[in-house]
Amino acid sequence: MELLSPAGNLEKIKYAIIYGADAVYAGSHDFSLRAKADNFTVQDLQQAVEFCHVHQKKLYVPLNIYAHNRHIEGIKSYIKVLEKAKIDAVIVSDIGVLDLVKSISPDLTIHVSTQANVTSFQSVKAYQKLGAKRVILARELSFHEIKEIREKCPDIELEIFVHGAMCVSYSGRCLLSMYLNNRSANLGECTQPCRWKYSLTEESRPQQNFPIFEDQNGSFIMNSKDLCLFDRLSDIYNLGIDSIKIEGRMKSLYYVATVTRAYKQAIASIKGNSKVDLSYFRAELEKISHRVYTQGFFSEEKDLQNYETAQYVRDWQFVGNITKIQDEYATVRSYHKITPQEEIEIIFPEHDYDLKISKPNLYNMEMEELEFTKPNSCFILKLPKALPDFGIIRSYKV
Repeated sequence: MELLSPAGNLEKIKYAIIYGADAVYAGSHDFSLRAKADNFTVQDLQQAVEFCHVHQKKLYVPLNIYAHNRHIEGIKSYIKVLEKAKIDAVIVSDIGVLDLVKSISPDLTIHVSTQANVTSFQSVKAYQKLGAKRVILARELSFHEIKEIREKCPDIELEIFVHGAMCVSYSGRCLLSMYLNNRSANLGECTQPCRWKYSLTEESRPQQNFPIFEDQNGSFIMNSKDLCLFDRLSDIYNLGIDSIKIEGRMKSLYYVATVTRAYKQAIASIKGNSKVDLSYFRAELEKISHRVYTQGFFSEEKDLQNYETAQYVRDWQFVGNITKIQDEYATVRSYHKITPQEEIEIIFPEHDYDLKISKPNLYNMEMEELEFTKPNSCFILKLPKALPDFGIIRSYKV
């Protein structure tokens, strides 16, 4: 069972791979459904493919917008770029785009996006006849529905989402963002209006708003919880699912690394290749920025919406990542302020390297001692011993 992680840029690809991903997915600015992610230029793409292939991992590229006439010529050119770069698969949702891939680059592997809303075995079979190697099932399916699809479609790859944000509308097919902000979710520019606070207006009282559900926090009638199927991975593995997917191309490298590491350890434990304490890694999922978790439609108990707040749970702060280690000194790119009085944790791909440092020695790049670090800058951290590369620093928010 493949672990597929998100990557909004080349750096996140590296962290995803090093922290355990078997494959990553990353899109361009123009033709994927995360237009506001950092994404990749054509120039970045070859370097990303080379990094993945050197590590014997795979790179999939979403081409999953619903194309309008104005997009077609650009998509044709981009398909040729993807073929030349030797990506491992292209992810499509629009049947017209699928047809373009087949006609322009017949050797490109095709995955059908969750945006295509595949909810039945009949649809899976139809896409298989059209040339798809893999179908990413809609998030609106239960365990039993997925089981039946697997049984009736044994010779095609199936992929499901197991973690991350969910849309309140059907697998992302939303019109709210376009209606309210003139930014189309189906073209990668969603403003997430489903998270907003709404009230009811009566026609003869246009200036008077009535709460739909009132408490001290307000009314959040379309505010979905975040998906987390960590506790159901054994069931998913036994279903014969080929790939499990983490949502989050717009999330931080800390999110990508932490979630990837947790699910990788869980898969290893299920396969019998590891005897780690999975409760530790389940707790790690609480240390990233997230909304309240749910098992979504996968579970028979539908507990999908959070009616109290659209705010994220942020008990831990992503401080920065270590970009260089030299002896006992680490160069850190900082995203948030820390002081020598704070307690921090440094995580690595192998959890055995986790450290807690009560009073770190902080220096600027000229090795002058600091009273605190500034966000969006680099600093030097003196460590108690030399540590591996790709460390990530976080602190507990009191």
